[in-house]
Amino acid sequence: MRARRLTGCVAGVIALTLTAAGCGLSGGGSDSGDATAGGCEVDKGNVGSGKLTGDVKGTITFQTTNLKKDFGGYFNGVIKAFEKAHPDTTVKWVDDPGDATFTQRLVADAQGCTLPDVVNINVNTAIALTKNGYLLDLDKKAPDAGEPFVPNLWKSSVYADASGTEVHSVLPWYSGGIVQTFNTDLMKKAGLDPAKPPTTVLGLFEDAQKVAEASDGEYYAFLANPQLRIPADWQQMDIKILSSDGKKFTFADDPKTAQWVEAMTKLYKSGGMPRDSLSSTQDPANVYGQGKLVYGPTNPNFLRFIQQNNPSVYEETGVARFMLDDLGHTVGAPQYIGVASTSKNAATALSFAQFLTNAENQLGWAKDPNVVIFPSTTASLDDPFFQSVEGDDPFAEARKIVASDRKTSTADEIALTPGELNAISAQIQLAMQGKKSAQDALDEAQKKANELIEQGS
Repeated sequence: MRARRLTGCVAGVIALTLTAAGCGLSGGGSDSGDATAGGCEVDKGNVGSGKLTGDVKGTITFQTTNLKKDFGGYFNGVIKAFEKAHPDTTVKWVDDPGDATFTQRLVADAQGCTLPDVVNINVNTAIALTKNGYLLDLDKKAPDAGEPFVPNLWKSSVYADASGTEVHSVLPWYSGGIVQTFNTDLMKKAGLDPAKPPTTVLGLFEDAQKVAEASDGEYYAFLANPQLRIPADWQQMDIKILSSDGKKFTFADDPKTAQWVEAMTKLYKSGGMPRDSLSSTQDPANVYGQGKLVYGPTNPNFLRFIQQNNPSVYEETGVARFMLDDLGHTVGAPQYIGVASTSKNAATALSFAQFLTNAENQLGWAKDPNVVIFPSTTASLDDPFFQSVEGDDPFAEARKIVASDRKTSTADEIALTPGELNAISAQIQLAMQGKKSAQDALDEAQKKANELIEQGS
């Protein structure tokens, strides 16, 4: 069974901050009575059964996350086109800087009844806002909302409401994609064939071991900090990271997790990773750009960084499909668009949210030369821009591979809080240093991570 995302009131630090306001919509399950979300009034038409109705007119607020500086032209164009199609509307665009306290800030807005009508949110924020009834239930109010999106992505873009029922409360938007990148010259030096990259996570470690044996400290496979690989490696290995209800960590109970820790430990001890990178915050993109790593970051945007800053390394860079491993597909981490249930102009807000995320507008943004993103709609991914990519340089290859994988990916991303990730990584670092066995480290990591869940941190 697949590991599930964190759901429910124990979904990390952001969820706990909402408990004072109570969980979920009040009055939202019926078609009569006053409805509230937290302490905020909700229009009756925004809850209960029945498709959302109303004229598309009036003023709404649209909030993005750190996009205005680089993409002002694109978004102003989308807003202008929407207002032209609906002459009685005005869209006020605000842009949050998207720092570490973004989620807490948006949650505070929701509790203060000032959540923008249309919001750009990540998975953690979607969990918190859905649980507490601050987002429109699209299954009830816009039952055809999922039609434009890649079926697997739409099916998995659900979050638990106050009753524990998983509902569609957000529209999947763009994502960065995931792909293998590697230095073909260093692979050959290590006796590896760039035409035969690994197809599993543990296969990657086997190849990395050959790098350790051949490099003699001249170069490395990848950096050692386990935070760079958790939970992505575990998800691709289909390790059951959480219980089905998302209330307990279970990763230590899966033998594959100990295999992963043992592989990390062996590679670290044999010199396949820089010793000083075990707990460092070094950016692997910079180290790869120096020609010191065989395997680079997995975000296609990294390739553009290398192309611009380290052209000689870029010329030696190869790409391949990311390891699908036991999971059989990649896990996307899309940005989402939500419509506030507390909106006083929900019909207009929903109309704009669907306009923003439609195939035409998503494709238009994906074509912006200043961005490397992949859309969530089927029609966008079928466009020749993705399907008829010319050239065989790394960037072109990556675009073709990722666009293909997007059609089978899901949004089942495990969202660890920073505290949980730190607690788990600290124990694995002890194992990699030979201070604990893999299983002892995992048992302690699971215990500490579950304590954090219980504390709501």
